[in-house]
Amino acid sequence: MSTLHPVVAEVTERLRERSAATRTAYLERIDAVDRSGPQRGHLSCGNLAHGFAACGSEDKDALRNGHRANLAIITAYNDMLSAHQPYERYPTLIRTIARDSGFTAQVAGGVPAMCDGVTQGRPGMQLSLFSRDLIAMATAVSLSHDMFDGALYLGICDKIVPGLLIGALSFGHLPGAFVPSGPMPSGIPNEQKSKVRQAWADGKATREELLEAEAASYHAPGTCTFYGTANSNQMLMEIMGLHLPGASFEAPDTPLRDALTAEVVRRTAASSALGEHYLPLGHIIDERAIINGVIGLHATGGSTNHLLHLVAIAHAAGIQLRWDDFDALSGVIPLLARVYPNGYADVNQFHQAGGMAFLIDQLLGAGLLHGDVKTIFGTGLDGYAQLPQLDDAGALRWVPVSKQSGNRGVLRGVDEPFRADGGLRMLEGNLGRAVIKVSSVPDDRLLIEAPAIVFHDQDEVAGAFKRGELNRDFVAVVRFQGPQANGMPELHKLTPTLALLQDRGHRIALLTDGRMSGASGRVPAAIHVTPEAVAGGNIAKIRNGDLIRLDAVNGRLDVLMEAHELDARLPQHADLSAQHSGMGRELFGLFRQAAATADMGAGVL
Repeated sequence: MSTLHPVVAEVTERLRERSAATRTAYLERIDAVDRSGPQRGHLSCGNLAHGFAACGSEDKDALRNGHRANLAIITAYNDMLSAHQPYERYPTLIRTIARDSGFTAQVAGGVPAMCDGVTQGRPGMQLSLFSRDLIAMATAVSLSHDMFDGALYLGICDKIVPGLLIGALSFGHLPGAFVPSGPMPSGIPNEQKSKVRQAWADGKATREELLEAEAASYHAPGTCTFYGTANSNQMLMEIMGLHLPGASFEAPDTPLRDALTAEVVRRTAASSALGEHYLPLGHIIDERAIINGVIGLHATGGSTNHLLHLVAIAHAAGIQLRWDDFDALSGVIPLLARVYPNGYADVNQFHQAGGMAFLIDQLLGAGLLHGDVKTIFGTGLDGYAQLPQLDDAGALRWVPVSKQSGNRGVLRGVDEPFRADGGLRMLEGNLGRAVIKVSSVPDDRLLIEAPAIVFHDQDEVAGAFKRGELNRDFVAVVRFQGPQANGMPELHKLTPTLALLQDRGHRIALLTDGRMSGASGRVPAAIHVTPEAVAGGNIAKIRNGDLIRLDAVNGRLDVLMEAHELDARLPQHADLSAQHSGMGRELFGLFRQAAATADMGAGVL
């Protein structure tokens, strides 16, 4: 392990100083919880009897009289989400492992788990970001029975893992681990799917052809194989020490996957206050772990959604992460992975090339990660430069990863990165602050200067395209899409249309106070604009024809006009009432009112 890079050290120290008061208060709160004996030992007889009433005799005796750990299972299972369908059998598997190992486990509760892939471009997408905080609340409700000495968190996808972790950190005195289920087998090449989507947007493919391509891509149980938010979640849980080494991208329903699940169950029990090595989750997620997460995001070209989620996760642990920290690290963290939409490969090919173990080994060797962290594996991060496998007897073991990438088109070492930075950049100017992901944007599109065309809904963009109004250079300003406006939906529906226009040779960009998918790609997109339009941000003052400059090279985002002229303009308003009811949206009015700004995590907690 090399000496820590000075920029990584400096950013971490600034974060530690900024967070001193809130982090100390957080640790004092979780460390004050009484851990003398099982947590259920503090319950009254009536409380406890309710807690084990439905158990079988073996578990009931252990819960009533025993002094062994009882693990909570918090599950995001449903069988509509392909990534979560494998979790159907996990509670039975985990309970069996627990009994065989001399302790117990109970399903403490379930959390909602929506699929952004199903709701893209639909009213339900406006509940997606808010579901993160709802999941955190549901996690807290599940653990509030105080029956448990540790917890296992079963979740994969976009808002689910961040929500589970925020809720888990509220119970940071409990040891906890995240239990992945793995990616589905590779389907048709992602580039082929993308071409069919663009052909559909151009009117050159039928609905049947589009559906056939989509069904050939999303075709089996397991996580979708492109590198969007779901797989960025898995990367983060591993690089932050909450998965076992190499667990993130092993396939579902295999002997190795079950062995990893069994091992994480046993290790979580051993980490309880009743086990051999007490390690609360709130002590694993410290400033170093958060910085490691940011570094992993840069090194893999991960989802822009984590500019929101990591800020909210850090806040739950008393850590004051800022976009400035992402920006300060962006210049020194090289891009080591190219996974679709930033390349041709999917996460299965990434894993086969060496995956997280190779990535972590390379970053540690260059002093670009904190190795001296706590992890559920019981080692520092150096223990994660290993791959799991089963020996001839079926026992789980870990072996060191090769120093050579198994596929240099997918994964590279620090001596030959795909680019010198990870491609997540901050933008700032007279339109406020925004973020942009440039890891797959062509170099000649990093600076766009073009007139604005203003929209208040992504469907308006599709309408203008069909009318032939967009065959020119322009910046699509899609506003009133922020958290306080309508819940900050992803605008992934725009991607095929804008990509098609770019392929026709037009110089275009997107400017929005909404979100793009973790699968955003080649079109330059300034997203998460703060302040948002509904809060009077200058994005609300833009008019059709205003010249917009999006400069990802120098980190600037401006409408090109004199300051006094911009100041004198009144912001435009939009009637959003139709977006505040139907499909459950009327239930989230308090969330919209309470939502923080995007740079503060866009949450309500």
